[in-house]
Amino acid sequence: MATKSTAAEAETFKTDLFKMPDFGQYQADMNRWFGDFSKSFTNGKTPSVDFEGLFAAQRKNFEAFASANQLAFDGVKAVAQRQAELAREAVEEFSKLAKELAAPASPEEKLAKQAEVAKAAFEQALATMRDATATLTKSNAQAVDVIGKRVADSFDEVKTAFAKVAKK
Repeated sequence: MATKSTAAEAETFKTDLFKMPDFGQYQADMNRWFGDFSKSFTNGKTPSVDFEGLFAAQRKNFEAFASANQLAFDGVKAVAQRQAELAREAVEEFSKLAKELAAPASPEEKLAKQAEVAKAAFEQALATMRDATATLTKSNAQAVDVIGKRVADSFDEVKTAFAKVAKK
């Protein structure tokens, strides 16, 4: 009994899967590659590599990353110091507030004072978050600028190195 074959079954049994690779083409590609490579050694001279330039470039890369990391670290350090200052100020404010609330006063006056203090604390928290965000954004932007400049300089160095090799 004959069954209909679906398009998926027809795709499964394509004969392209069972073809042998064209080793002649592989051989031609390898010969061309070795021929191009051997052109680098004309007249018994090997292509010159500026190892001193490579080492100098890597040294500059390392210095740029170290500088960028220092800038980012300084930003985080500034935010941490500011948070420590704010924590100290908050403790002082809390002890002052506790003394004020312990003093005899009407419940309305105490509630008004608490609302005033809560509002001031909220505004201070927002200002602190804005300040921290600005500090971190600035330090991160400086770090990105250092890395971006180094990448641009690196491309220029590669261009110069190839130009030197091409002249020889």
